Amino acid sequence: MKVLIVSDAWKPQINGVVRTLEKVAEVLVDCGHEVEFLTPDQFPSLPMPTYREIRLALATASQIAERIERSGPDAIHIATEGILGHQARRYCLRHGLPFTTSYHTRFPEFVRARVPFPTNWTYAWLRRFHKAGSGMLVATSSLATELRERGFQNIRMWSRGVDSKLFHPSKRRDLGLPGPIFLNVGRVAVEKNLEAFLDINLPGSKVVVGDGPELVKLKDRYPDVHFLGAKGGEELARIYASADVFVFPSRTDTFGNVILEALASGTPVAAFPVTGPVDIIGDGIGGFVSHDLSEASLAALGVSRHEARAKAEMFDWNECGRQFLDALALPQRGTEPISLST
Repeated sequence: MKVLIVSDAWKPQINGVVRTLEKVAEVLVDCGHEVEFLTPDQFPSLPMPTYREIRLALATASQIAERIERSGPDAIHIATEGILGHQARRYCLRHGLPFTTSYHTRFPEFVRARVPFPTNWTYAWLRRFHKAGSGMLVATSSLATELRERGFQNIRMWSRGVDSKLFHPSKRRDLGLPGPIFLNVGRVAVEKNLEAFLDINLPGSKVVVGDGPELVKLKDRYPDVHFLGAKGGEELARIYASADVFVFPSRTDTFGNVILEALASGTPVAAFPVTGPVDIIGDGIGGFVSHDLSEASLAALGVSRHEARAKAEMFDWNECGRQFLDALALPQRGTEPISLST
């Protein structure tokens, strides 16, 4: 089976959307399926205003049509609601092709953090976008509940996984900083609410790994925080495992892949009780959630690193791939689920 995935989020971006799509593609290919991507790097593009790391593809309707027709996919998944996503959606509707979509980003809150635009208008636009598909994939049950209350339909679950070999407690090292070490990993951007972490009074050291439009400003404002820039691979894995608590201050993420990476490294997580954290560590195993982030961070110091690792092992990329395949709209197969071995 050939699957075409359309995504406005793509490399060199480093985020949960890109990571998830790459890992799901690996799972599908390993099981004999074929995966193609339609992404901004295939077209001329411009940097997104206020966020230059995100590229906006300058693709015409005819170019998108030509790419889809040349691919000849059995199933189409539209992962994002950007320019490519809209063009692909329009093509599918015009030609009567079923497709699925996914809800990765709280776009209304993302926009509101930058410009004073009413979120109810943006949610109305998103409902229209996703309603046209045969199913909208979401990562957590709390997000599914929230979106149903906002009028979204045809919601299907699509969880996440983690590379538990790369991210492992055995990679714990001495970072040469006063402990305990409180860590955050992710985009340094306004929607990540990093100030909620950087402003609280905690013992030891605060470490931030990542790049983004707010990096220079936050480095100037918080000179005592250790900003390490973007890291990856083994180096990132060692930093995760060497921290004492992973602090996740975001209130707008729909999941938080970095939470699983921290847990797999044996590092407990502290977060607000919001979508993502509450689904993963809301039971108190592997971390602590509270409306008081300082309380959560200090409480997480007492959470078992063994339990944190065990929680991460509950999430598997193969299961993520199976859920993705089960949700796909395949006209020639009707509604029968497709297994990984098909």
